[in-house]
Amino acid sequence: MIHQQITIINKLGLHARAAAKLVGVTGRHGCNIEIGSDGNMVDAKSIMSVMLLAAGQGTVLDLKVSGDGAQQAFDEVSQLVDNYFDEGE
Repeated sequence: MIHQQITIINKLGLHARAAAKLVGVTGRHGCNIEIGSDGNMVDAKSIMSVMLLAAGQGTVLDLKVSGDGAQQAFDEVSQLVDNYFDEGE
């Protein structure tokens, strides 16, 4: 299992378009991917669950990835967040 904290750095936070991009990445992987904070972990493959996190800019989230292909999935999610969800911030 990979467990690491990530910080939402884009200006608009984890809004609808960013959440859709995140779910697009996580949905391509067969491993288990959870995201959340303060013990409130949700399925990172569910757009409704991700949006309900209401993660604004500066929010620190726990990312937990386990199963086959966990490292690749983790790397792709981390890259998406680090690239401001490809929104050019």
